[in-house]
Amino acid sequence: MNLSRRRKKELRKLQDDAGQLWEAQQVLVGQAAGIAREAGRQLGNFNRERIVPVVQDAYARKVAPTVDRGLRIGRHVVDEKVVPIVGGVVGTALSAWDVANAKRHGAVTRVAPAPRKKGLGLGSFIALVLGAAAAIGVVVAAWQALRADDELWVADDPLSAPDA
Repeated sequence: MNLSRRRKKELRKLQDDAGQLWEAQQVLVGQAAGIAREAGRQLGNFNRERIVPVVQDAYARKVAPTVDRGLRIGRHVVDEKVVPIVGGVVGTALSAWDVANAKRHGAVTRVAPAPRKKGLGLGSFIALVLGAAAAIGVVVAAWQALRADDELWVADDPLSAPDA
């Protein structure tokens, strides 16, 4: 393809202008990157000086006391209620195991049975409540897993466009 001298000169000038524009853009991008780095550094300083102390103060005043109170209550419930009940259940199970082993080996000694208590005790009541709560949890989990959610199902045939 033959170009006239005038067209070649115009193309060279256009190429030079494009090169100068490219260099100017590179300088501009470099300056923008420097500004972005400085803005990030300033944002980090602002975060460190202003945001973090406010968040730490709010946590110390509002969240930490509630968490500590919850931990104290939980520790009290476990130490005063759950551990004695579990200990009693484990002790009873081990006693029954010992009696079964002794019976199997023929070394059973008759001991007068302790007088039976009448009615449900505190341990029986708590065991019933915990069992009911566990059963309700299982039922709710099963219901959540098996309920029909229309959003979860995918239609078998593609939807057609509505008639206008």
